[in-house]
Order: sequence, then C-alpha cells, then structure tokens
Amino acid sequence: MYHDFNVCQPADERGYLPIADHGLIGNLRTAALISIDGSVESYCVPNFDSPSIFVRILDKDKGGHFSITPTVPFTTKQSYLPSSNVLQTKFLNDKGVATVTDFLPRQPSSNTARPLLSWLIRRVEVVRGSISLRMECAPAFNYARSPHTLEIIPDLSIPVPDTTPDHIHNKALFSSSEAKLELDLRYVLESSLAGVPEPNLELQVLDLTEKGHLGHSVFCNLELIEGQAVTFILRTPPERTYPHVAQPSTERAKELGIPFEKLVLGASNLRAPDDPVLTRALVHELLETTNQYWNAWIRRSTYSGSWKEAVHRSALALKLLIYEPTGAVVASPTFSLPEFIGGTRNWDYRASWIRDSSFTLYALIRLGFTHEANAYMDFIFERVKAKNPDGSLKIRYTIHGDKEFPEEELTHLEGHQGSRPVRIGNGAIDHIQLDIYGELMDCIYLGQKYGKPLGYDTWVAVREIVDYAVSVRNDPDLSIWEVRGKKKHFTYSKVMLWVAIDRGIRLADKRCLPCPKRLEWFAARDELYEVIMHKAWNPEGQFFGQSYEDKDVLDSSLMIMPLVFFSTPADPRFLNTLRAILRSPERGGLTSNGLVYRYDVNKSDDGVGGEEGTFCLCTLWCIEALARAGEFDKAMLSKAVAMFEDFLQYTNHLGLCTEEISDAGEALGNAVQGFTHVTLISAAYNLSRMQAKLKI
Repeated sequence: MYHDFNVCQPADERGYLPIADHGLIGNLRTAALISIDGSVESYCVPNFDSPSIFVRILDKDKGGHFSITPTVPFTTKQSYLPSSNVLQTKFLNDKGVATVTDFLPRQPSSNTARPLLSWLIRRVEVVRGSISLRMECAPAFNYARSPHTLEIIPDLSIPVPDTTPDHIHNKALFSSSEAKLELDLRYVLESSLAGVPEPNLELQVLDLTEKGHLGHSVFCNLELIEGQAVTFILRTPPERTYPHVAQPSTERAKELGIPFEKLVLGASNLRAPDDPVLTRALVHELLETTNQYWNAWIRRSTYSGSWKEAVHRSALALKLLIYEPTGAVVASPTFSLPEFIGGTRNWDYRASWIRDSSFTLYALIRLGFTHEANAYMDFIFERVKAKNPDGSLKIRYTIHGDKEFPEEELTHLEGHQGSRPVRIGNGAIDHIQLDIYGELMDCIYLGQKYGKPLGYDTWVAVREIVDYAVSVRNDPDLSIWEVRGKKKHFTYSKVMLWVAIDRGIRLADKRCLPCPKRLEWFAARDELYEVIMHKAWNPEGQFFGQSYEDKDVLDSSLMIMPLVFFSTPADPRFLNTLRAILRSPERGGLTSNGLVYRYDVNKSDDGVGGEEGTFCLCTLWCIEALARAGEFDKAMLSKAVAMFEDFLQYTNHLGLCTEEISDAGEALGNAVQGFTHVTLISAAYNLSRMQAKLKI
C-alpha cells in the first residue's frame, strides 16, 4: 500500500493515524505497533499485559512514542520481510530513500544457550541519495502515569578503542522509581560503503512536558547519505554490578585529574557480565537469526490450499500473540482501541479467553503447528484443574494463568481520536458466560483427536466440566458478546452447552473412558436440543432468534451451528437463518457490503450503548457456513468465495486484521485481533476443502 504525506510535521504535533496503518512485531513475550510513518505507537514492557511505555495511539500528546521520521515531505511503504515478522518501513522522496527495519529479537529454536534479549531494535539506513530524519524517544511510563528522570551518559556496552576516541558514545537512561523500571536507548553507527564515513549522531534532551509528559525525552537529527546506517536499541538494562561512583562523568574526571576519555576507557571494563558488547556484528546477527526464526517456523506449515499468502500471514500474526512461558494466546496485544470512533466500546484484550480455545486450537492443528497446539492445551488443562469451588471457570485468564484482571479507566488519556473511556483490565472476567464450556470441550476434543492424549486425572477434571454444563444448561447468562445488561437465555450459549455435553459423550466413547453419568449426559443433550428448537425458533420470521426472550432479534453468532455440528448446513431452519442474516440492515438483516454485524444494537439492549462496526469474526463465520452449505448448493459456495475475496480487501496493507470494520471500510477495535485471524484460517481451509471436494 502506498501512503502520501504532503506535509511532514514534527512528531509532537502529529495527529492520529488510522488503526489499520500499523504493523506488529513481537518476541512471544510482548509486541509493538509500528505506524507507517515510523513510530512505535503501542508497546508494553516486559509482557503483553504490563503497563505501556509507548501508547501514542491512545493519546497523541502524552501517550509516549519512539519515532524515526523524515523531516521533509515523503511517501511511505511498509512490508514484512518474506515469511517473517521482521517489519520494514521505507521512506521515499526525490532526493533519497531510507528504510527502517524493526524487530524484537528471537534466537533460533535450536539455540538455547543465549537468553532472550528483550530489546526493541530499530535500524535506519539510507539506500539511495540522502535524506534528513529525526529520531524522538519519548517514553511515558505506566500508561503515562508515572514520572521519570533522564540522564545522557557514556555507553559502556560499546567497544572503546585503546587510543583516545574522537567521539564518546552516549546513551539515554530513563528511570522511573514509581514504575520500578529503567530503560536505556543505545545506538550503533555504521557505513557499508567504502569511502563513506560513519554518520554523526548526538543525543539531545527534548522537553515535551507542555504536552503532558512526566519527564524529559531525547531526540537527534540525522543527515544520512547512501551507505550510512544507525541502529537504535531500546531495552531494560541489566543491573549495574559496579559502584555508582564508577559511572563516568566530567565531574568525576576533574576530581581524579584525568581526561574524561581515559575514565570512560576504564569504566568500560566494569560493564555488567550479562550485558553483551554492542557491535555491528551483534546487530546484524540478531537481525539474521530473528528472520531465520520466523522463516523456519512458517516453513513447518502443512497448508496447501488456496489463499496461502493470507493464511500464512494470519498464522504469523497468531504466533505473535502467543505468550511462550505459559503457552497462552492473548486475544490482542492492544487495549482500548475503539469499536466506533468517538464511542465507548473500548476494551482491554490483553488476556487469554477460554472462548477462543477451540478455534485457536483448530487453526493451529489445521496448519500443522502441533507444538503450539499442545502448549496451549497444557495451559487450558491447568485452568480446568483449578476450577472455582462451584465447578465453574472464569471466562478468561491472564496470560500468566491468574484469575484477576481488574478493570480501570484511565481518565488522563484522551483515547484514540477522542474515544473515551480508555480502559485497562476487563470487568467481564467475572461474567457468567456459559458458552465457554462448549468451546472448552470442543478444544479438548480436538486436542485428543489430533494432539497428545489426556491422562485419567485430567479426564476426571474434564468430566466434572461436563457435569457442570449439564447442571447449568437451563440457566441464563450474558452471552458470547459479554453484554452488560441483564441475563437472558442466549441461543448461542445454549448451542455451545449442547456442544459441551456432546463432546464429553464423544470423548468417553472414542477413548473408552469411564463415564458414570453417561445416560444422564445423553438425556441432557437431547433435551437441550429440543428446547433450543422450540424456544429459540421464531416461527413468524422463520429464523433462530438471539435469545429465548428476544426471538425477533437476529444474531450472527448463530452461524456457528453447522461449524460445531449442532445442525447440518442443509437444515432448512439454519438456511433460513443464514438467508435472513445475509439481508441488508435496511431489509431487516445484518449484512452490509458483504460484511456482517453481530446484531442490531438498536433492537438489542446490551447495556453498553453506542455504535459499532461490522464484526470480522461474524463475517468469516458466515463465509464458512456458506461454504459448508455449498456442498448442497454450489451457488452458496460461489457466494462464500466472493465474500472471502472481498473480505481480504479489508485487511490492512500487511494482511493484518482488526476486530471490526466501519461502514466506510476503516479498521476498528483492537489490533491485531487473534480471533479474526483464527477464523480467517478456518474459513480459507474449509473453502479450499469444499472447492477440492466439488472439483471447482
């Protein structure tokens, strides 16, 4: 995608960019959003759910940013390196071209000797002509709530020659005692062409306190020509192992009566032992090994169907959302990006939802990533074994497996384009959403079918989950959509409770596992099916309603019915519901321009208020339902293919997906959205499978 910037403004005067105009990098601990104009707009350290240090995407003035941007008018292109999550942004004008390469390092899977370096690395290089750029590093600790100090001091991790150097390398050290975090910004200078000198660089103090920053920032102006490069490294520095007095300073040099350069030479030997010497070779090695890591990972994919490029990009995006220490998959690495510009539907998705489990596992298995699937299953089983006293589960857990994720509003942040409130944490963690037991049991069933078998103790815990599903099958809840109104008997939840019981029966039968309540499970499953068919069916409208109480309200989550084998895709009741949803909103349906809404917010009071866009998940579920119905009606398969091709146009310039899409085609909601990428993989897989089956 090609973006034009007719007027380049200083970073502190820049407004908001659209949500879609960002790429994502990560290291399986955390992730960073990088804008098309070269700014780190969202970054939490050290983990996905840690407080942010950059979050300009939610407050353009004081949210914090790390930008490398031309000071002259430019156009920009942004892409990933092939089969990789290393991001490259290119700035172009008539006089020069510069590239910024961004990544968080990963070592090859076979190399466990080197610890993971939690560094954010940004390499800027001029590949043609000359170009002027400005680097600004303006951290805002603890969601821009905690003050910090800034020191510009000698960098002891840079090799110093034995002779007195012409230029002492400095670094910026940001310290926040309140946030209990230090960051340092270092750099490496480089020339790749003979006769071209290394560039000059001087870190200077930048005062953005008038904009609301709670500490000073740094900047530098770069005049680079072809062959020159600068690599910036932002990290949490290792603890100093030498006395503070050893830190070089001009005052200390005068006190000792020796040249400052000699003091630096001596202090360089006192570097922390776990602080690797920062050299050009190390920077190049980290870039090469990180790129090799992603290349090797995606080569393990067994997918051979259509839309392979989109599927593999979705797989790479999904991999970025995995928290490696526990195997959890975060729903999104961002928080509080609005579902409607100026609206109030702004949520924190930096946690792992039980609901996502079966869909995520299905996608990983279908692509051949069994290691990730098994790690995720281990995370899920640990949650199952730690049930609540009444036998229930939380609807989501933190990436560390904790049950608490308290919701808080950050009133000092203005929100993306004024979309308030900005929320961290998520109060819905305590909601009663009974559908999760269906997704969970489907996940366990898929894991047994394609992954490693469960043991007896785990089966006993799983059996208790099914018993719980049986006991609550007639209870109301707050639905998949996490409504903040009153409880109802939501049809989707009832379908998924049926799935929970059904998968328990299937597991017991296929694995010949002991099941003392087998007959009770059979009776409960069949009874629930009959109740759904009676109480959720709208005989006048000829479609399944959102709930037993609101049978006149359509809900696109019910496209899940044939996907979980509650009904066949050729069932007349399901097909009538599908056709009703495919009508435009003006004709009582939920589909606009090939994109599908969750439900009509004007007909269904969800207790939140405000507007929202079409839901990517629902669009893809609809596509997959059409694909499965296409086995009996080829016209539906053709429609599914057309809708899928159209949907791919709404992914961004990198093939990444958000949660929703506005009427104007703009990306909305948290980015990158894992559930969307998971359902994209599933839709592509089943479309390809159906095309092959019908020889189309």
